[in-house]
Amino acid sequence: MDPMLLDKARETLGNDKILVNLVSRRVRQLNASSRPLVETTPGMGFIDIALKEIAEGKIFARPA
Repeated sequence: MDPMLLDKARETLGNDKILVNLVSRRVRQLNASSRPLVETTPGMGFIDIALKEIAEGKIFARPA
């Protein structure tokens, strides 16, 4: 896991509990053959892809 992506995603959401749930859900989707919403590099894991999507504002949590 890339710590810089984690910090950027954490800044974007502002709530660690929501971040964990959002990353978990997105990793499951990626594992089930969903396409990434961001450009990826070789060797990038699903967690890094999910964090990058959050950091770039491609996915976000809906307000309650």
